[in-house]
Amino acid sequence: MSKQTALTDLHISLGAKMVPFAGFNMPVQYSGINDEHETVRNGVGVFDVSHMGEFIVKGDRALELIQKISSNDASKLYDGKVQYAYLPNETGGVIDDFLVYRIDEKTYLLVVNASNIQKDWNWISQHNTFGVTLKNISDETSLFAIQGPKAAEALAHLTDIDLPAMEYYSFVKGRFAGIDNVLVSATGYTGAGGFEIYVANKDAKAVWNAIFEAGTPYGIKPIGLGARDTLRLEMGFCLYGNDIDDNTSPLEAGLGWVTKFSKDFVNAAELKKQKEEGVQRKLVGFEMIERGIPRHGYSIVNAEGHPIGRVTSGTQSPTLKKSIGLGYVPTAYAKEGSEIYIEIRNNPIKAIVVKPPFVK
Repeated sequence: MSKQTALTDLHISLGAKMVPFAGFNMPVQYSGINDEHETVRNGVGVFDVSHMGEFIVKGDRALELIQKISSNDASKLYDGKVQYAYLPNETGGVIDDFLVYRIDEKTYLLVVNASNIQKDWNWISQHNTFGVTLKNISDETSLFAIQGPKAAEALAHLTDIDLPAMEYYSFVKGRFAGIDNVLVSATGYTGAGGFEIYVANKDAKAVWNAIFEAGTPYGIKPIGLGARDTLRLEMGFCLYGNDIDDNTSPLEAGLGWVTKFSKDFVNAAELKKQKEEGVQRKLVGFEMIERGIPRHGYSIVNAEGHPIGRVTSGTQSPTLKKSIGLGYVPTAYAKEGSEIYIEIRNNPIKAIVVKPPFVK
């Protein structure tokens, strides 16, 4: 039985095609993936991503707990700042990627992937030897991502927060759509700019309606998970469960930039050793030279037809009108311009390694 978000019925009434995703009944598309994708790249669209998980970490030693479990250095955060990181496991893989919000020096909000809420909660709780209070507020929190170049303009009169002045990866708590204490964050997963709005479930419908009323002159539309995937892939952003998981090395996945060895964290010594010795394979972006759409799990082969890796994400890019993907290959094939072949229905189809983002 799939869980519902606060607005499941609303999405059904809007004609959304609903699918089970990470244990939730979620809208995958409304008007169609390409149309929704264009809306976000050129205008403004709204995703209901209330399936995501939210944990409050609070106490005198909250930072110590976060430093232990997180790959990134949360001591660099200040009030109103957000950081991207991952939870390393003890065997060289990734439990989840997540965001850390510093509310004040003793209070943090962690935002985790829907499919990993219970797993992450158990892991963080297990490492909480610091007497820190943990609260899982996932089931009472709704989250909307308003994304696109017209987002700030469309939302401007719903709040006195100066949206255009907000720096990327910062947040403000304030009044939004007539509701107090709403967390507005300048984050996003589309590369098109915009904001994420955290509200209590009881206020979700009122806030959603206010957003759509304000956005009507800007052609605002509801956007499903299908376009969320094509948008994030055009930016080369990793998706947990596809490009990173419990068995993938974060260093091979290109997450070295959020791996800070200036502090001690779970499995830091092993990861540091891997960094010093050099990784054996890398997650790379590629564009198809010949026709064919790469899909998760497809085999990557070399010119001789020998298997060298696998596709982790792939799609037809609505912006570029060509097929793109991510996949793991040995470092010898990871250089920009390297020719690789994707096995589609037993045929090797030519592709070339490119450096993401695919859409500049």
